[in-house]
Amino acid sequence: MKNMSIVIDREYGSGGREVARILSEKLGMEFYDGNLLTMAGKEYGIELGVIQEFDEKGVGGILSDIAMMSNTAGPGYKMEQAYSVFSAQSRLVQQLVAKGPCIFLGRCTARILKTEAHVPFVNAFIYASSMEDRVARAREVDGVEASRIEAYIKRRDTQRKNYNKFFADKVWGDPKNYDLMLNTSALGYEAAAEAIIAVMNARASE
Repeated sequence: MKNMSIVIDREYGSGGREVARILSEKLGMEFYDGNLLTMAGKEYGIELGVIQEFDEKGVGGILSDIAMMSNTAGPGYKMEQAYSVFSAQSRLVQQLVAKGPCIFLGRCTARILKTEAHVPFVNAFIYASSMEDRVARAREVDGVEASRIEAYIKRRDTQRKNYNKFFADKVWGDPKNYDLMLNTSALGYEAAAEAIIAVMNARASE
């Protein structure tokens, strides 16, 4: 378990970030989500606005392919920017895990750890079967207006799905692509974190 990182993909509003926080406290490991973008921008001299444009909410958006093809600088320009940002993120992830195991939220970090960093990791998908739970968390964390909250949740999930398809050619949320699927509506955040730790312990004893 000492050298094993964790990657959490998650439905929006399922509490994946909270599970990562609990794991970080229990295991003494750093976890990275949006701060990974800021760090990559500073490390490789990329403006934050450009980094954010090609994050899960940017390139992962429903209209991203259309925007790329209609860009006045030519379709290849946006594509080049997208891969440049992902490359910077990939290099940073490799630097981080070279120092020790980490916890990552989304952003195709499973692909980076598997094909580029070549380090062991557990890949979990966090979801919530109760839309009420997801709505409550979206209100609490992001302050989303009640009148559009379910549409917002669905849009964020679609963005993450498209982001994974774009950079990893991976079906986001498909059980075949994960070590374990955890329903926080049934388990809660603490038990979900403990399940991930149990898998890590089992692997360490193999």
